[in-house]
Amino acid sequence: MKDKIPDPRSSWAALSQPERDAAYDNNAAVKNSAALIAERNQMSETLRASRSSFLDVPYGERERTKIDLYPAAEKTAPCLVFLHGGYWQRNSREVFAMLVEGVAAHGWSVAIPGYSLAPDASLTEIVTEISRSLDWLTQNGESYGISGPVVLSGWSAGAHLVAMALEHPRVTAGLAISGVYDLAPIRDTGLNNALKLTDQEIASLSPLSLPAVHKRLDIAYGTAELPALVFDSIKLHESRMAAHAPGNLFPIEGADHFSILSELRRPDGALVDIARKLVG
Repeated sequence: MKDKIPDPRSSWAALSQPERDAAYDNNAAVKNSAALIAERNQMSETLRASRSSFLDVPYGERERTKIDLYPAAEKTAPCLVFLHGGYWQRNSREVFAMLVEGVAAHGWSVAIPGYSLAPDASLTEIVTEISRSLDWLTQNGESYGISGPVVLSGWSAGAHLVAMALEHPRVTAGLAISGVYDLAPIRDTGLNNALKLTDQEIASLSPLSLPAVHKRLDIAYGTAELPALVFDSIKLHESRMAAHAPGNLFPIEGADHFSILSELRRPDGALVDIARKLVG
């Protein structure tokens, strides 16, 4: 992949605005994305209505700072904390509930925090909210039946948030899926209309610009994803390897930005297997 398709950012200055926007437009890049999203939302609605859980529990004061908890039978079972994607400005925790069944089939708990979205919140505020949700889980998780090791996972923008929150003391290890780890090019796309990224945020919230956190972080991406996301995943892994930080890189063969999530939803999915190995 690295040899076949060039990183569009290698000639970023020469690209037109539509070309820059297209470099990060996952919905347009995946032809059946609308159908995949509709299917995901429907499966999540069904799961949310049927599985034993504690839903919409506030961890902060804002409308979206709530968390959904799906405790396992064993309080000390590992817990997957999943952070949703949507370029920090779309989606919600509710439409990713379908991911619960993958690790839950192996006796895990799952927690899905929501977070405020741009433009109502800055990226700085969003990153802070994720830490607050983990603070809340540290203080209150046991009373909801969740006290085991936490694997922090996220997809797309959620994978960026995983990299930013990996050092939280409640987190044992991370699994970042199809993430964006360099924010500088994002400022040159239409995504920045809502985000309004500052120079300070690009410097302090781009995982590729920050010192490696020496906790295990496995990084996964689909080989059929947009090159910008593929290269961000490869570069973050290389940067961590250079710093002797633990973790593996997992190219998921043939997966695109949306189909890759089936590997976390199915009990026999590749990402479920990777998550399970993160806690031994």
